[in-house]
Amino acid sequence: MSSAPPPGPGPHQPPPGPASADSVQPSRTEAGPDGVPYPFAEVQASGEFAELRHAHRSFAFPLTVAFIAWYLGYVLLSSYAGGFMALKVLGHINVALVLGLAQFLTTFLIAWWYSRHAAARIDPRAQVIKKRLEGDA
Repeated sequence: MSSAPPPGPGPHQPPPGPASADSVQPSRTEAGPDGVPYPFAEVQASGEFAELRHAHRSFAFPLTVAFIAWYLGYVLLSSYAGGFMALKVLGHINVALVLGLAQFLTTFLIAWWYSRHAAARIDPRAQVIKKRLEGDA
């Protein structure tokens, strides 16, 4: 007589073991076991944190979309506009090489620009929030 392994959890049952990730991370309104709200939940719901998120997103998202469009434009030109990309600009340097090197240049410029933006607008706000949150501990 062979012993079959016990059946696993059904399709709608969570597996046994540690709690799922959803139950570990509290929501904005959830309190700890002592009834005291989690301090990060209060910070996350604050206007300061909303301003911090806005300062980051208003810079990062448009720049990311612009860079992806610029990169995809380069790839599409390389794939479908071979004649244009082969045009000589100076000696043996063609449009494809110039645009390819411009990809590197824009990558470094965006990183430099973001570091300046973060130092001026994101880091000071984050430090204020961090100090207030750590001061409560």
